[in-house]
Amino acid sequence: MKYGIYILIFSCLLRTEATALNLDSLWGVWNDESQHDTCRLKSMHNISWEGYLFSQPDSAYELAQLQYNLAQEKGSKKFMALALNTQGVSFHMRGNYFKAFKHYLHALMFFKELSDNNNIANLLNNIGNIYKRQGNDTKALDHYIRSLKILDNLGDKKGTAFTLNNIGAIYFDQFDYPLAMKYYARSLEIENEIGDKRGKVNTLNNIGLIYSNQRNYSKALENYSYSLEIAEELGDKSGMALSLNNIGFINRLKGDFSKALEYYNHSLKISEKINDKQAIASTLNSIGQIYYNKGEYDQAITLGLKSLHLAEEVGVVNEIKAASETMYLIYKANGAHEIALKMYENYVEMRDSISNDITRREAIRKEIQYNFEKEMLALQKEQEKQKLISNQEKEQQRWVIYSVSIGLVLVVLFAIFLINRVRVIRNQKGVIEDQKKTLEYQKGLVDEKNKDITDSIRYAERIQNALLPSDEDLTHLPDSFILYKPKDIVSGDFYWMQYHNNRLYFAICDCTGHGVPGAFMSMICSSLLDEAVVEKGFTKPSEIFSEVRKGIINALKQTGKESEQKDGMDAALFSWDKNGTLQLAAAYNPVLLFRNGELEEIKADRQPVGVLFGEQKPFTHHELKLNKGDVLYLFSDGYADQFGGPKGKKFKFARFKDLLLSIQDKPMNEQKDILEQTLAEWQGEEGQVDDILVMGVKF
Repeated sequence: MKYGIYILIFSCLLRTEATALNLDSLWGVWNDESQHDTCRLKSMHNISWEGYLFSQPDSAYELAQLQYNLAQEKGSKKFMALALNTQGVSFHMRGNYFKAFKHYLHALMFFKELSDNNNIANLLNNIGNIYKRQGNDTKALDHYIRSLKILDNLGDKKGTAFTLNNIGAIYFDQFDYPLAMKYYARSLEIENEIGDKRGKVNTLNNIGLIYSNQRNYSKALENYSYSLEIAEELGDKSGMALSLNNIGFINRLKGDFSKALEYYNHSLKISEKINDKQAIASTLNSIGQIYYNKGEYDQAITLGLKSLHLAEEVGVVNEIKAASETMYLIYKANGAHEIALKMYENYVEMRDSISNDITRREAIRKEIQYNFEKEMLALQKEQEKQKLISNQEKEQQRWVIYSVSIGLVLVVLFAIFLINRVRVIRNQKGVIEDQKKTLEYQKGLVDEKNKDITDSIRYAERIQNALLPSDEDLTHLPDSFILYKPKDIVSGDFYWMQYHNNRLYFAICDCTGHGVPGAFMSMICSSLLDEAVVEKGFTKPSEIFSEVRKGIINALKQTGKESEQKDGMDAALFSWDKNGTLQLAAAYNPVLLFRNGELEEIKADRQPVGVLFGEQKPFTHHELKLNKGDVLYLFSDGYADQFGGPKGKKFKFARFKDLLLSIQDKPMNEQKDILEQTLAEWQGEEGQVDDILVMGVKF
């Protein structure tokens, strides 16, 4: 049993339905080199997308590569992005979600540069689909909602319908069928309005799924059959396989195994033809369940194992869970209890992975309950303490009365003494109670103020993190790692990146101070770096540093007097293009380059990017041609300045260089792990003394 998740179709000139395509005419335009480049690119886009993608996705990939090559040669980012999306959808349909995700991100980068909101929305939707397939509903829903807002503003009804359907699928997974049906119904209404038949194929399947889960099999079959009819009319093989699979599922539920097998096998042949591995895995598992129900365990095991291996290959958590559960039931029934246990453990692992959001919410609820019970226990202890004090006072009064009765002569004097004593005690107790209430009130004020301050710093942390390059931005870098460990919640160290005019700019910066003051400086410096590159067009790192220095001086209204605070940043900045040319500048922070295992240290200027007492000199411009395998390291001074080791001394720069030399030939992710482990072992019980930031990149 499956449901449809949409892969959004791009808005494009010359877009037609596949049934209306004249492929011979389009091939004629493509092969005629006298035609305008744009016409040839439009033709190939329609050939690959409408002519082949939904019937022969592997061929569509190759055709899209022809489109990409010509678009790259002619400098057309739009048609490069369209080709990347076609290839991403091709991988998506064939179950290779990692490569699909990579192509979607690459296409998204181009459309962001072009400010093409329509296609940005479509790609957000497609990326959400990848997260959905991997069982990460939280990230999927976030991408769908971001996409829906853009499409709504653009008035794109087709895209809106697709996205509503995908959001409905999220709620379906949460078993919220009324809310899922609400989104599906809105999607179907729009599709009927605009005549989107391809969209209706998936929506009708999803509506059928709800009826199936509600055991309304006649309504489920009605929707599945209508969906199959439309898919056959369009030649939509993916939609046909989906509808046939779901009809087979209904027949299996009704106990008609022969009819179910007929539909499943038909669906399997189509999925194998288009190489949709996720669909193949799902259908093989369904067929295996039928043979399990019939008691034919050998055939069921063969099919179930094929399903499990395919599901693990494409990394679809739901399918791995379903196949593992089926194999557990088969092995258990067949008496293979040891293998059955392994399959059950695999099933539980996948089930727990899917329900991780629910688990986190339950953990939060338990934490709140625990804290409440802890407070109630403390209150109970305080009440017992007060009761004990009260009992002690009563006991003391009884002894006073007993003592008074010793003699008539002493009773008056002793009584007066005791009365005065009790008054003093009561007065003192009143004073103590007042002081206690005052202290509790003041403590409450302090706690509230601390919470306000912490909340503000946490909010500042979110703002600062938003200024850092995103994971999508960092895909521009070659093989690399970034080790970033702020000393406090917010940091004076930051890393910055821009991709502008086909050059990549990357900086590691250490601003004056750390914590909140350092974070304020980092926000100023990050903004000035953006302004120097994007708005003012500076390209050389040395000139960028000079421009940022002017901005810092103006922003902080500094004059260079010796008595002033010397605010600014120590930094290293490089720019790089795909031709292998590297330009860089360094202020106080040197840069290390390893080439063929040998260290080349690029010295830093002995001046910060900021106010300097005395003459301000230009920053040195460095330029070199990179070789394949060169490894470059940028860093702040936090790692080398960390105290620790057996004698509580600094790690020092010399030891840091030796460490990098010993690991520079290892994979970048392993280098990061070694740096973190070495730092933790060196630091031991010592506190972190400064923000730590190290970046390595292999070209």
